[in-house]
Amino acid sequence: MRHSNPEPIKLLTFKHGYFIMKTKILLSTLLISIIWLQSCDVLQQMATFTKCEFKMNSLTDTKLAGVNIQNKSSFSDLTFTDAANVTKTLLGGELPLTFNLNIEAKNPNPATAAMQKMNWILYIDGNEITQGLLDQPINIPAGETTNIPLAIKLDLKKLLNNKTRNSLLNFAFNLADAGGYPTRVKLAIKPTINVAGIPIEYPGYFNLKKEFGAQ
Repeated sequence: MRHSNPEPIKLLTFKHGYFIMKTKILLSTLLISIIWLQSCDVLQQMATFTKCEFKMNSLTDTKLAGVNIQNKSSFSDLTFTDAANVTKTLLGGELPLTFNLNIEAKNPNPATAAMQKMNWILYIDGNEITQGLLDQPINIPAGETTNIPLAIKLDLKKLLNNKTRNSLLNFAFNLADAGGYPTRVKLAIKPTINVAGIPIEYPGYFNLKKEFGAQ
């Protein structure tokens, strides 16, 4: 006796395939929606940072070989002990200069501007001096101004190895905003924001400029 495949089995197979196809469409739509929403979030946060105002505010806690020179105009303003310590360090083959470069960040937006970290490059008188990473979260509340201090450490002996002793010292005191000649400082910064746990770098650096000394 000849048997044929029951019709319900064909109907079941058809419905099963339809279910799989519909599920794939729903998942694809959901994935596209998630990507679109994240893209909107990225654009929104980038736009928030674009409207923020950044500027170099001041140099503070400037030390030469561990000696505070913040309000000193020249090497002759140092005490005998401080001058001896600086000279001894220089004769030892190094001349460390440390300072805090304070960045003023103003947020005119109605929402907090937040970044996960910030890459930076320091230029002095048109020359790249050093670069680094501020690897910590920074929040700038809506309508407020926040100070972002960058701890900078340089070895002037290595940096300016063909310069005389007086040139090295004058460079340090001018940068301390107390010398007789202006020092042109430029800071290039690139923030990184966090969107849904994913770090997104700002597209390119933007520059902050200021002259220190001889005001």
